[in-house]
Amino acid sequence: MRRSVVAVALLAALAPCAALADAVADFYRGRTIDFTVPGSPGGDYDLRARMVARHLGKHIPGQPQIVVRNMPGGIGIAAGNHLANAAARDGSVITMVFQNMPILQAIGSPGIQFDVRAFNWIGNTTDGPNVINSWHASGVTKIEQVYHQELVVGASGTGSGGYVYPAAMNALLGTKFKIVGGYPGGNEINLAMEKGEVGGRGSNSWASWKSGHPHWIAEKKIRILVQIALKRAPDLPDIPLMHELATNEEDRQVLQFLSSDMGIARAIATTPGAPPERVEALRKAFQDMLRDPAFIAETDKAQMEIAPSSGEEAQKVAASMLSMPPSVIARAKQLIEGPSK
Repeated sequence: MRRSVVAVALLAALAPCAALADAVADFYRGRTIDFTVPGSPGGDYDLRARMVARHLGKHIPGQPQIVVRNMPGGIGIAAGNHLANAAARDGSVITMVFQNMPILQAIGSPGIQFDVRAFNWIGNTTDGPNVINSWHASGVTKIEQVYHQELVVGASGTGSGGYVYPAAMNALLGTKFKIVGGYPGGNEINLAMEKGEVGGRGSNSWASWKSGHPHWIAEKKIRILVQIALKRAPDLPDIPLMHELATNEEDRQVLQFLSSDMGIARAIATTPGAPPERVEALRKAFQDMLRDPAFIAETDKAQMEIAPSSGEEAQKVAASMLSMPPSVIARAKQLIEGPSK
């Protein structure tokens, strides 16, 4: 009798969970998830999104199709605004958010109509560092040289990492980067390096270089000058972190703040207000995908670095960047926007 009572109680407790799972599957079955990418086709964000799209759907209840579409514009702000304000708040839209969105929100960049703390973060594919590199034709092989000679580096908009990192180093460390902005995406900057228009790139993920242009690394066509992260990559033990180059504590704190978004370097989020049970299903699907042998095999073949973190961890990183000391945020704002703003 006691066993029967326990069994009935257990079934009663599990019934709501089963109902929620069925409701999630019913919602996604036969549906298409819109996966927006804020960058241009062919870049690391785009390639990662398309790889995730090929595998994530089969782990979501109901197994929806996932279609990637590019939404470049405003150095990622356009995609962030779309996720916050235009996208359906039902878990049918996901975005690979540009990692610098929390910083731009913290400093009050114009055009931002979202709060990254309100996004429902699904997971992050890597926390590897960004790097500043030189092209072999520039003759620059170490960051110390840039303290004495000019290095022209390509970037997209003024709020992008490719602009912010070298500009911050110029202002706080005395480097002599000359930043040429306005490129639509990373592929265009790479082409500019090959043509000799620029002598390096203001920012790219180290993982992207390893997966997209391993021959450039092997042939020493690019030289990594500095890492932007809170810890050194294991395979770049001798390349300094940007904040390690600071000569005083105030500058170090600002450079650390600018480096702290590496915790969501290639993270995926869905809309504010998405039903919690669907957010949970997407987070679980992301974790299941990471263990999927087919996903692992494809990332290995593409030499794409996967150093993931959970949606809950990504949520904490995004929130923490909005709670930095006001003095640090104010100095970062001045570096990014210029003293006249």
